Amino acid sequence: MSEPRPADDWAGADSDEQWDLCVYVTDSSPKGQRAIENLRRACEEHLAGRYQIEVVDVLKNPRRAAADQILAAPTVVRRLPKPIRKLVGDLSDSDRLLIGLEIRPSGSPAR
Repeated sequence: MSEPRPADDWAGADSDEQWDLCVYVTDSSPKGQRAIENLRRACEEHLAGRYQIEVVDVLKNPRRAAADQILAAPTVVRRLPKPIRKLVGDLSDSDRLLIGLEIRPSGSPAR
């Protein structure tokens, strides 16, 4: 089992790590579309060229959602870098998004 990371040891946007994200949505709901747009915007701003986003429709792929223990949509899952993180909602609160996924804007101090 790995040791927990200190609060100031964020994966952060300053590293060269690749980010693997998955967004679970229901069909083409407006809230789901906003979540995708907000996530893409944040990734382009803070992780340009170092991320991939997979979009999974829970209505078309319910087994996948169950396997990843998704209970609400939209939900974004950060698979890499480890540890796994999950956020629920349309991701419109950019501060909550950055903190929840542990993305640190370039040039800002670690928290």
